[in-house]
Amino acid sequence: MPARRRGVSIEDVARAAGVSRQTVSNALRAPHRLRAETLERVTALIEEMGYQPDQSASSLRSGTRRVLAYTTPETDPANPNALMSGFLEALVSAAGAAGYRILLVRPRPGQEAVPALEEVIAARTADAFLLSDVVEGDARVRFLSEVGFPFAVFGRTEPDLPQSWVDVDSVQAMIDLVGMLAGQGHRRVAFLGMSADLPWLRHRTEGFRTGVRRFSLVAHEATADGPEEVIDVARTLLERRPRPSALLLVDDWLAPGAYAAAQAEGLTVGVDLAITGFNDMPYAQLLQPPLSSVRLPLRRLADALVSRLLQLIEEQVQPEAGLLLPAEPVIRASVPQGFERS
Repeated sequence: MPARRRGVSIEDVARAAGVSRQTVSNALRAPHRLRAETLERVTALIEEMGYQPDQSASSLRSGTRRVLAYTTPETDPANPNALMSGFLEALVSAAGAAGYRILLVRPRPGQEAVPALEEVIAARTADAFLLSDVVEGDARVRFLSEVGFPFAVFGRTEPDLPQSWVDVDSVQAMIDLVGMLAGQGHRRVAFLGMSADLPWLRHRTEGFRTGVRRFSLVAHEATADGPEEVIDVARTLLERRPRPSALLLVDDWLAPGAYAAAQAEGLTVGVDLAITGFNDMPYAQLLQPPLSSVRLPLRRLADALVSRLLQLIEEQVQPEAGLLLPAEPVIRASVPQGFERS
């Protein structure tokens, strides 16, 4: 990385890039306004020249704190959620590129979610909220909508609420997985879900069912939660006759139990049985054989969410519709490449 030089002004960057001062400002604070090639060129020059905007002066002029409050979900320190850790890293990077910092917010033990938001608003420590793990009837979304405080959601809000959300198109991702398996000749498939009534799990289940209908497959479904239950339920699915040749999992978390069930049934994953997961957690590549999964576009999600928050904060523009981003299927050896129709 080149050494940062002192005394570089926004005018210097604009002159070197052949753009206006406002274009450089937009690259830092409203990247959604610029064409991709312009943003890439100006951002590269900002880094190369070592330009550092005066955040204190900017905050005084705009009346903003240049802080985005993120209501981080709870996780076990001994077993952290790698997916949300990756999202947080992408979020910090996206916010930093726009000149904002991330404030992590979580209710105190015994405190409800809404009072924690009220404290942040009352203290004037953030310009907007970013919410994740949103469920139907989410009190945080209702509260922020009622008080008119800027927010965006990783997930989806209900139709009568502001559509300031960005989400993964889990339905289409699961349809694509089913279609890929059907194209390889699989005609009997099984789906292992979880009983929790969470939007993202419902979307994946919906995608599986839609794919089964679209490709005229024979399918069986079941749900499981605890580790031992996963093995027992997966074995029940694999004991059906005729046996399914592919098992789709609603989440990678189920994969170790599904692999154990296959082994108990005398099946070799990636040879006798195809298995796919969802989320592409780091351990997916450590399973033997490595698990095929669906990777969430965490950086694109973070960039899109920050862009929407900037529209709300700096332009007072409320998005009229939510944004669905495609997920990326990652096919590994748990899906046999030479499968023959049975």
